[in-house]
Amino acid sequence: MKESVPSDEKKISLKVLVCGAGIAGPAVAFWLAKSGHKVTVVERFPTLRATGAQIDLRGQGIETVKRMGLLPEVQSKLVDELGVAFVDAKGRVKATIMANTSGKGKQTLTSEYEIMRGDLVKLLFDKTKESVTYLFNKSVDQISQNEEHVDVSFSDGTSDSFDLLIGADGQGSRIRQALFPGIDPYRRMGIHMAYYFIPKEDDDSNIRQTYMAPRGRMIMRRTHSDHETQVYFTLRESSEEASSIHRKPIDEQKHFWAKRFADSGWQITRFLTGMKTTENFYSQEVVQVQLKCWSKGRVVLVGDAAHCASPFSGMGASGSLVGAYVLADEIERSVNDLPNAFQRYEAVMRPFVNEIQNVSPLLLRLGLPQSALAIRIFHLVTQIAHTLKVPELVARFSRERDGKWNSGHS
Repeated sequence: MKESVPSDEKKISLKVLVCGAGIAGPAVAFWLAKSGHKVTVVERFPTLRATGAQIDLRGQGIETVKRMGLLPEVQSKLVDELGVAFVDAKGRVKATIMANTSGKGKQTLTSEYEIMRGDLVKLLFDKTKESVTYLFNKSVDQISQNEEHVDVSFSDGTSDSFDLLIGADGQGSRIRQALFPGIDPYRRMGIHMAYYFIPKEDDDSNIRQTYMAPRGRMIMRRTHSDHETQVYFTLRESSEEASSIHRKPIDEQKHFWAKRFADSGWQITRFLTGMKTTENFYSQEVVQVQLKCWSKGRVVLVGDAAHCASPFSGMGASGSLVGAYVLADEIERSVNDLPNAFQRYEAVMRPFVNEIQNVSPLLLRLGLPQSALAIRIFHLVTQIAHTLKVPELVARFSRERDGKWNSGHS
């Protein structure tokens, strides 16, 4: 990020509060602290949430990591996933799509930059912990603002005033709810997901296995370490029960998923047994966050809080990293005029976000077949694409969205 404040203007050091210590929060804190601003990150959980599923970095997300000077550290933590195999109920491979590790062309279903979310969160925290103040087990309860500052009341009864408040608190953002009360920002896909970790077995390879069962069900198994394997359940269902289960206690969530997948086949007995005792279990509805505006006054949203693209975009983490960079850059360029900075931030990011959110719910649901015949057809098409090495068809299976981010700044 280049110095861009005109020489006849006095450089302002902003007092900034960032809500959320996931990916977008520490990323935007990194850039703002580097520019000399006083940044505090508040996280409602007692400790750093260095957990979560396997994520991939693509396109401009990799470029942003390079600009942060984090590429060697990210490369040291990459998951060695060679590709994706589609299997039947007996575990027989029907088709395989290998990762593109050539450094050229589009990525396939597996990116060459696969990393565990927890590892990326740790790297961002370690990169910023000396220059940024982190406050854990604390959240924002109330916000009031005027043209000069934002007054914040915290969950521990304390309060403070800031020049700028950034909501980086994910797709369920409480800052967004406070900023735009009564607005439902979600575009629902009619799809739900759960993931968790179980003990690794000898046959668990570094090729991801994907199994489809009738009634819109899919199971994925992918391995990221010598002792753990990840299990993913994906369900095509549009019901109030499915949409509400993610807010219920964990035991009720597990019961829901066990009931839905009990007769699905393949390794389901192993997976459901592992689900009972896993300490890492997460359930969510697949949604996109779509807002007409990402800011109001001196409060602005970044990452999933502003524009969650859904797990199927493959660009959630990359979108958060890019958004953090662009927001911090525009703040620095208009540090004396935050409304203008926010307008520029949206103008730069909108084309990129529109591209990474260009995911068709209909096509996603077609990828979760309802019948055994439809599953056989899917396997056949995938096998033909693999056998004939049809890159355009393989790319259609890919979740990559290059986006059109071009900050215009070096």
